[in-house]
Amino acid sequence: MIEDDFFATIKLKCGDEIFCKVAASDEGDRTMLLISNPIIVEEMKTRGQTTGYKLEPWLKTSTEDLFVINLDDVLTMSESDDITMIMMYQDYVRKSNKSNYSKLDRKMGYLGNVHDTKEILEKIFKMSPSKDL
Repeated sequence: MIEDDFFATIKLKCGDEIFCKVAASDEGDRTMLLISNPIIVEEMKTRGQTTGYKLEPWLKTSTEDLFVINLDDVLTMSESDDITMIMMYQDYVRKSNKSNYSKLDRKMGYLGNVHDTKEILEKIFKMSPSKDL
């Protein structure tokens, strides 16, 4: 049976601290947590004062967005009703899930592909008066 999902900060026994959407599921004699889009939140400070937060994926080499964690691996968990944190999380998830990326153009810095650029540079080199480098 899966319980309703909620936002939470989870401290794992391995030391990781993550923020995510959580749903608990009883699987026989153990409880599993289904965590969605877990992120690591890092405070960014300037001269001792918090100026913002840096959000990063918990697992940087995975493209999955849903993970299963055994409750035995959790040190502590705190349900979050912090609207600011939830809004930052939802904005991060929405931006990271975009599958339609803009096509590069000259305004963004795209000047050409490697093959075309190589041909242009070879022509410039052949036309230059000093080839004895």
